[in-house]
Amino acid sequence: MILTTTPQIEGHTIREYKGVVTGETIIGANFVKDFFAGIRDIVGGRSGSYEKVLRKAKDTSMKEMMERARELGANAVVGIDIDYETIGETNSMLMVATSGTAVLVD
Repeated sequence: MILTTTPQIEGHTIREYKGVVTGETIIGANFVKDFFAGIRDIVGGRSGSYEKVLRKAKDTSMKEMMERARELGANAVVGIDIDYETIGETNSMLMVATSGTAVLVD
């Protein structure tokens, strides 16, 4: 499956638009505890623990979006957008949402 943030794929022709597909991942309250426990990992202003959790959430969201595209008969997703939001009463949860257009390319 080809995934891209661009509206077209160089060298491929979009033959059919299958529809908008999404993927969502929400990391619960333990994420915040894990973040503060991992704060000691900060080196040079970066937290390896925090980045690892964000990357896993993004990868899970992308995988879910790809699976939905496959169910529609697509072999690519174009125009992908990735959003990160804090949610919940105390912003104790993080949501990663991906969206794009499922297409059939040759």
